[in-house]
Amino acid sequence: MPEGTAVHIGMVATEPSGDQLGAHLIAALNAQRPGLRFSGIGGPKMIAQGLDSDVAMERLGVRGYSEVLRRYREIVGIRRRLGERLLRERPAAFIGIDSSDFNLDLARRFKSAGIPAIQYVSPAIWAWRGWRRRRIVQSLTHLLAIYPFEPALYEKDGLPVTYVGHPLADVIPFDPDKHQARMELRIPAGQRTIALLPGSRRSELLHMSDLFVQTARRLLQDLPDAHFIVPTVSRTTRELFEAALRRHDAMDLPIKLLFGHSHEALAAADLALVASGTATLECALFKTPLVITYRQAMVNWMLMRRMAYLPHIGLPNILAGEYVVPEFVQDKATPGALADALLELSNDADARRRQVEKFHQIHAALRQNTAQKAAQAVLAVIDAGCH
Repeated sequence: MPEGTAVHIGMVATEPSGDQLGAHLIAALNAQRPGLRFSGIGGPKMIAQGLDSDVAMERLGVRGYSEVLRRYREIVGIRRRLGERLLRERPAAFIGIDSSDFNLDLARRFKSAGIPAIQYVSPAIWAWRGWRRRRIVQSLTHLLAIYPFEPALYEKDGLPVTYVGHPLADVIPFDPDKHQARMELRIPAGQRTIALLPGSRRSELLHMSDLFVQTARRLLQDLPDAHFIVPTVSRTTRELFEAALRRHDAMDLPIKLLFGHSHEALAAADLALVASGTATLECALFKTPLVITYRQAMVNWMLMRRMAYLPHIGLPNILAGEYVVPEFVQDKATPGALADALLELSNDADARRRQVEKFHQIHAALRQNTAQKAAQAVLAVIDAGCH
């Protein structure tokens, strides 16, 4: 590289969560080695940190097989053009941030061309699709893992892996201020509050909003003083939940809908009912006892059940290595079963204490100063490639 030329790093994130990860990583890289140049695809947060984005990240934000198929040619075209440009420019490294279905093909092209290819966040082969491990190993030079059990999954394949911790564990307080959260959401002191998080995606709300509304109605029979808070991530998800309330003639239920504020809701709540996903980990990090549930289309469920090989679906249970949080999936996810589980948890102080103790252990294991560790690992890969 000519003297005085800025070291160039290619980066791609296709979803808001990846944009957040990428922004933190760019900031940490710049802090450790000023003068780097970043280009690829990212959202507003990465762009604000200095990324030169080829296209708007939103053009890649597809959900579900039908939408992927409908826009397949457009998405493949974006990936092909980006790959061709970066291959001409030959960055010092390429970093794919989550979104492995999009990023691994790029990574493999770069690795074959002698450009270090790094994936930030391992695909969830520990939950399902374990057969993808060979493709991951062949495509990457280095993997940045956010869960402590992931490096061992790749040890026998010889893929270098750095455990960097989970970024949420860095930003969520170890001992959240419940009183402050309740003040911010204007929840009266002493009010029994249950957070309902039925999912962030339209497809999740379509399968679970009715279940959550029916569960709330059922639970009120035994906990008449309960109040519910429902953080929604978009106008669409809010409208879907409101439609479920109308379908069940439940507009009079003590339910407060929020735009955003999921972290405040989890910090403020006494209990939570949460759809399986990252939100279950967020709930654990806020030390709020919870029940986990999930429903999806029967065809998808049958396919995933055949490919899954872990006994648990919830991240708190996977990280704990034991059944700490009750889980109710598919046919077992009924309003009666969920209401009974929440009632039992509300009445059992020992069960709540066991969950919270385990959540503290999980938080301590995941808090690793993630962005700084990830930046150090990236720079080590780049430096090794320069020699």
